[in-house]
Amino acid sequence: MGKIKVTTCGDIEGLKVIEPTVFGDSRGYFMETYNYNDFCEAGIDVTFVQDNQSSSRHGVLRGLHFQINYPQDKLVRVVSGEVFDVAVDLRPGSKTYGKWYGVLLSAENKKQFFIPKGFAHGFLVLSDIAEFTYKCSDFYHPNDEGGIIYNDPDLAVEWPVGEEMELVLSDKDTKWGTFAEYNRAKESPAGDNA
Repeated sequence: MGKIKVTTCGDIEGLKVIEPTVFGDSRGYFMETYNYNDFCEAGIDVTFVQDNQSSSRHGVLRGLHFQINYPQDKLVRVVSGEVFDVAVDLRPGSKTYGKWYGVLLSAENKKQFFIPKGFAHGFLVLSDIAEFTYKCSDFYHPNDEGGIIYNDPDLAVEWPVGEEMELVLSDKDTKWGTFAEYNRAKESPAGDNA
């Protein structure tokens, strides 16, 4: 029933923006947010095992996060409000290693962002409140968290922080290391635990 439009994200292989077909009338609208067959046909053959949802206020920045030993494919979307969503390529040997891509996700545009394993992920809330949902291909492992500081100069993510915006970060998100530190840790003998 609900076909999807899939757009690749610049030159970063694997990242995709998905736009569902929306059926609207005077009552409102209906859309399929996920259909395995449609996604499989679009080259996204992933089994999702966990759904998460968060609510955040204006200026909240979450990220840049990844799981170290249990990486996850993610399918993210916004059900209320608006966020700027970012994925950073951390796949060893990738021709776009260290590059980032950002997309505006909102309840209005109904876009979804597919982020494969091997990427760091984060988002910035642009609306008063945003409800953010995502599907994951592996379970959350609390002792397996990794991250890179959101304002790393080498990654140079262009977060749309307005003059009136006060960033709100968790304590953990202010303490992640830099991309250079991440790379050094990956190269060290103990890199598996970095």
